[in-house]
Amino acid sequence: MNIFFIGCVAFSHTSLQTLIDMSATTDIHIVGVATKAESSFNADFCNLAPLCEENHIPYIYAPDINAPHIFDFIESCAPDVIYCLGWSSLIKEKFLTSYPIIGYHPTALPHNRGRHPIIWALALGLDKSASSFFLMDKGADSGDIISQVPFDIAFTDNAASVCEKVEKIAQQQIYDFTTKILALKAKNIVGGGLYTYRSIISSMATPQEHTYANLWRKRGMRDGIIDFRMSALGIYNLIRALSKPYVGAEVLYNDTYYKVWEAKIIEIDLPHIESGKILKVDSQGILVKAYDKGLLLTKHELNPLPKEGSYF
Repeated sequence: MNIFFIGCVAFSHTSLQTLIDMSATTDIHIVGVATKAESSFNADFCNLAPLCEENHIPYIYAPDINAPHIFDFIESCAPDVIYCLGWSSLIKEKFLTSYPIIGYHPTALPHNRGRHPIIWALALGLDKSASSFFLMDKGADSGDIISQVPFDIAFTDNAASVCEKVEKIAQQQIYDFTTKILALKAKNIVGGGLYTYRSIISSMATPQEHTYANLWRKRGMRDGIIDFRMSALGIYNLIRALSKPYVGAEVLYNDTYYKVWEAKIIEIDLPHIESGKILKVDSQGILVKAYDKGLLLTKHELNPLPKEGSYF
């Protein structure tokens, strides 16, 4: 099975390495890669070119994956299947009708399609999600599901730990469904059938229940600003959602924005204290009054430290 790979984030790098490792022991061949040389919006951006060069895989930089010369390059590689794992723009119909394309989304599809899935899951306080591979169609994350494995999100998880959890689960999925595709194709050849890779992958897939679908929107800078009129839990979730590898939540102090990377909820009952008041500053962190409770900022970039009694 000839596989063309599209990706430009850390997850893409791990997934391509999984397929390269599989190619040593199974009948798959990585015939080409489309990646990016740079990205202004992927916080976990990863250029796959060095990995391709190390493994003698042809590659192309694709600022616009739907550009005609990109399609021509993919055609020249003669793939049977395309794996598109870690790409932010939609693939247009010409690609979708020419090749079966396997996509990925780290949510329990059909729930929570759309942008920034790990950030939204943490920011909204979800305690469960899933790792989902699907056969791409012209919609956003709406194709038939090939493999879906649920996972729990702990209260202590942050963006890095969820990314690590998802990555580990997804690599096993890639191995399992790729092996299954190969096995079904081999069985079909022996039986004298005429099934294509598209029909084989389609036979493995389950249509999504679209009536349950929702679409998460693109986040902007305002979504990352801490407002201490929010509940302590809401702020805690925002901070862990935007922790590394993402850009970090921000707090405004004296007309300057500062990053906040970690926090703890502190049970305090101060109903007459205004939201945003700085209650204490010491080696443990910066204790701030949120709407309902206290929030201790334990890892941040505020320098110099704010004064007790002042306000965010």
